[in-house]
Amino acid sequence: MPILGSDMTAGTLLAWRKQPGDTVRRGDVIAEVETDKADIEVESFQSGVLEQILVQPGEKVPVGTPLAILREEGAPAGAPSAPAAPPSKTTPAPSPAPTAVAPPAPAPAVGPPAASPPRAAGPARVTPVARKLAADLGVDLATVVGSGPGGRIQERDIRDAAAARVTPPPTPPPAVAVPADRQARMRQAIAAAMARSSREIPHFHLASTIDLSRALAWLADENARRGVADRLLYGVLLLKAVARAVRAVPELNGVWGDGAVVPNPDVHVGVAISLRGGGLVAPALHQTDTLSLDELMRQFRDLVQRARAGSLRSSELADPTITVTSLGDQGVEQVLGLIYPPQVALVGFGKVVERPWVVEGQVVPRSVIVASLAADHRVVDGHRGSVFLTTLDRLLQEPGAL
Repeated sequence: MPILGSDMTAGTLLAWRKQPGDTVRRGDVIAEVETDKADIEVESFQSGVLEQILVQPGEKVPVGTPLAILREEGAPAGAPSAPAAPPSKTTPAPSPAPTAVAPPAPAPAVGPPAASPPRAAGPARVTPVARKLAADLGVDLATVVGSGPGGRIQERDIRDAAAARVTPPPTPPPAVAVPADRQARMRQAIAAAMARSSREIPHFHLASTIDLSRALAWLADENARRGVADRLLYGVLLLKAVARAVRAVPELNGVWGDGAVVPNPDVHVGVAISLRGGGLVAPALHQTDTLSLDELMRQFRDLVQRARAGSLRSSELADPTITVTSLGDQGVEQVLGLIYPPQVALVGFGKVVERPWVVEGQVVPRSVIVASLAADHRVVDGHRGSVFLTTLDRLLQEPGAL
């Protein structure tokens, strides 16, 4: 069971996408897991053959519990009960995670309370994605037969039910993206993570006002040559500049573990995304510094859409190395945030405002934005934080080079 954030202690296996004997490639989605925040697609971080499933759909197990045994490509087939190597191969979390030991042979999962069969009497369970889709399409959940474990209603069941109708759907009720029980658990998870952040991380904050006039003028010229669907948002300039600037202060690009920072050679910028109905997630844009602005724009739009539809992947939640949050669209001019553990830095942006600015001895109007840095004082001091913000400013003065 992967750890998908510092606040996650356990997850419920919803379904297997692969079965014993299936070939698995690195990056393939092999299972679906329910967490307090969303239903997540779990990817394999290794290639091989799925040899044995250890956790059945409907079971809730602690993070670190082996879910299955994956035989590496080229390795001889052996008895599925071969001992200890599989846990490290099948636990997808790349960052340090609690080590929960479980026997390799199939056994009832440990979870409060004792796992009850998912097919127990009562209303069928509904995945959050299916619930939202049913609301959007006007499908009555009472008329849908679920195809998931224990009759759980899934997205494809809603689509099949909608396609089978011969009459136009009624006006759909207001969409509820996050069910009430999930929203409550999400708030509890966020509370636990932020309480840990405030308790364990010695924060310091720095802020710098950056002249965005050149960046916005360049963006306007660039978008004038593009079709509407291909235009860029100024937010992608900020994301790319953060990814490039953190190369100047690599200590900020990593996680805290075992009493020291563990820098990451890759830059995976986490993007704080608010969810409809409340709550937020901060999934990663992988290899952010290597993406072109066009690639970054496409991936950013896709990430936001999937986050709000509840279809994120495990690597997107486990991999962020530094997070960016922006409240500019809400009218906020400065953000002084809390770091999401085990990360060691968070960058905040406010809204773009017009302010008087001195240029070559003249006071002129300029479009500016306040960039803030929340940093872990165990890792860096104010000097290194200032280097980061100064580099960020310099990069935004040369938008064409991003």
